[in-house]
Amino acid sequence: MLRRPRVALVAAVVGLCLSMAGSAGAQTPAGPSPRVRDLLGRMTLDEKIGQLNQIPGGRQRALNSRLDAAALDRVRRGEIGSFLHVAGAAQLRELQRMAVEESRLGVPLLFGMDVVHGYKTLFPVPLALAASWDPALMEQTARVAAVEATAAGLNWTFSPMVDIARDPRWGRVVEGAGEDPYLGSVLATAQVRGYQGTSLADPTSILATAKHFVGYGAAEGGRDYDSADITDRTLHEVYLPPFHAAAKAGAGSMMTAFNDIGGVPLTAHPALVRGVLRDRWGYDGLIVSDWNAIPELLNHGIAATPQAAGALALRGGVDMDMAGNLYSAQLKGAVEADSALLPMLDQAVIAVLTAKERLGLFDAPYGRTDPAREAAAMLTPEHRAVAREAARRSIVLLKNDGGLLPLAASVRRIAVIGALAEDANSSLGSWRAQGKVEDVRPLLPALREALPQATLTYAQGYRPEAAQAIAVTASGEGAQAVVEISDADALAEAVAVVRASDLVLLVVGEHFDRSGEARSYTDIGLSAAQDALAAAVLDTGKPVVVLLMNGRPLAIPELAERAPAILETWFLGVESGPAIADVLTGRVSPGGRLPISFPRASGAAPLTYAHLPTGRPAAEDLVRDTARYRDQPITPLFAFGHGLSYASFDYSDLRLSTTEVAADGSVEVSVTVRNVSDVAADEVVQLYVRDPVAAVSRPVQELRGFRRVAFVPGEAKRVRFTLTPAQVAFWDPDGWRIQTGEIQVMVGASSADIRARAAFTITSEGVSDIPAAAIATPSSEEPVA
Repeated sequence: MLRRPRVALVAAVVGLCLSMAGSAGAQTPAGPSPRVRDLLGRMTLDEKIGQLNQIPGGRQRALNSRLDAAALDRVRRGEIGSFLHVAGAAQLRELQRMAVEESRLGVPLLFGMDVVHGYKTLFPVPLALAASWDPALMEQTARVAAVEATAAGLNWTFSPMVDIARDPRWGRVVEGAGEDPYLGSVLATAQVRGYQGTSLADPTSILATAKHFVGYGAAEGGRDYDSADITDRTLHEVYLPPFHAAAKAGAGSMMTAFNDIGGVPLTAHPALVRGVLRDRWGYDGLIVSDWNAIPELLNHGIAATPQAAGALALRGGVDMDMAGNLYSAQLKGAVEADSALLPMLDQAVIAVLTAKERLGLFDAPYGRTDPAREAAAMLTPEHRAVAREAARRSIVLLKNDGGLLPLAASVRRIAVIGALAEDANSSLGSWRAQGKVEDVRPLLPALREALPQATLTYAQGYRPEAAQAIAVTASGEGAQAVVEISDADALAEAVAVVRASDLVLLVVGEHFDRSGEARSYTDIGLSAAQDALAAAVLDTGKPVVVLLMNGRPLAIPELAERAPAILETWFLGVESGPAIADVLTGRVSPGGRLPISFPRASGAAPLTYAHLPTGRPAAEDLVRDTARYRDQPITPLFAFGHGLSYASFDYSDLRLSTTEVAADGSVEVSVTVRNVSDVAADEVVQLYVRDPVAAVSRPVQELRGFRRVAFVPGEAKRVRFTLTPAQVAFWDPDGWRIQTGEIQVMVGASSADIRARAAFTITSEGVSDIPAAAIATPSSEEPVA
């Protein structure tokens, strides 16, 4: 490939990257502090290794249960640097006291937990929050989670998960922001800011962890933990950008992924961890393995002995061993056998100590262990209000034929059908920290409160039964799987209730335990029992509103064809019921948009709107041989960015500030959007780009900007975006290459609903150091008369 000289990009481009930074702890490598250097110099080899050792102090459902005398003695001997699965201000204050006052060097402990979408106040699951397309909301929910978690003594969360996922068979799609690297980068930045606040030393701030570095969401076949076969271009253009954004936002830690890429597990991948993350990006935060991942290097077949596995992980750049106990048991022997490992060991210890210093633990070790604050911080009315707003803004209206929604005030008899309608447990999702079922405000009571004029009658329609307990984590925890069984009597009862109604709310989807870690499925449609129920309900001819509750995109082509209205409600957290009722009744117009495409069939996954063109682009005509399936339409069931509203919007007067721009310039894209209805509502204005002719084939569309805008009836606003050529650069080993030529601009309501098009030309070539999808696009709005 022709090598191009590097050119300096103007301050505007640098500013765009920096606009995604600014959180506490933003990395500017300057070497360890004097305190850290002093501590390192006084540590024995055993004490150094102890700092790299994180052990479970309990289980997810039994926090602190493993804090026995042996574990406490290890704290006193300096053999533990961190605990996970612990919580409680009083308990952690005493544990911290032992580390600070009874160990030789008095190094405080890190206390971690998977606080993924809330601690006590549970918000919508991350995929649902991503559907809000609202970075400010993401930041606000993360801030509430940090306030509650730190009140319980925690100082470290293993969130946000920023893995790009394009295969909904992968269960952990529920934990991320979906399929797009630009949306993922913006939302990753917002979450890091929310968790870490303006200063990590603030006792309400918690150390964020961007995970799982990298390519975990690309697991073959959607099988959790499996290999990821990713080209260098796809790795850099799709999977790495959200990690770059999180790093520049100051994420205090990152977690390596279980998977391998091209046969090299990320737990022992120096080229990516040390080369890209540390050296190229200048990241100096703490890097932790995933649960038991270092011993699993033996299973990967790249280490013959546990000692060799430990040496490989240390060389690969992993600072802390999560739950594997391998560093503790094997690293001393490895270092004694190979002195070249000693400076790497010191680097790892520096990363751990620096994280503790940034958290203020040396100066105020008990700052997050105040029982009074813990008692006052949990599930407050203010936090519940944020949860309700988050749930409202995450709901996506997928279909609304005939304007069936919002529910008419004249509707008097409503049938609520499906077991998920009363399943408060599933509202909490798969990661729930200290959220409890009794904290959830479920759907049925909320509907009765919101619709006092109507009579609501409920029927399950099938039998959900607990199956044999199945393992969830290597810690031995389990969860009850649910089997959904067709039942003639239950089905007959549901049909009778439907026939006696004016309108049906059919609640179907997934039990929460079908999505999450180790929850990969080949079939992502409804269960046979729910399929039978849906068919029977639709066969009655009554108007049906489908409420989907799920943690992944579902393949529901028949339901989408037959049901007149479908509302995607996900798993919405503790305020699930009231939020759904708010949208059903029209108190709030739905404004969520899909962060991931819905396939027409399980066999159509993986898929993405941002696919490359081929030599034979897919065509409807089956006589032609093109890149399509012969038994399904070529489009997704519901496209990326899709979401309807109770309002209608017109787009007009798309303008570019210039039609020619140099590599170091910028172009403003503006469009007028008008609410042409009598309903107050939000519109998510989406900006896509395409490079139609380049040195390498480019995606048919790439999201490069969005703005969620509130409109009153009849209001018009001018929405503006500022793009730079660096945002359409493609990856090259020498840097992100900016090439001359035409760039097409598309603005619309989804990737499949483009309302206006324009183009500009890049007139000079250049190179950027920033992943194109990790550069934030500034946007603004202003009223139009």
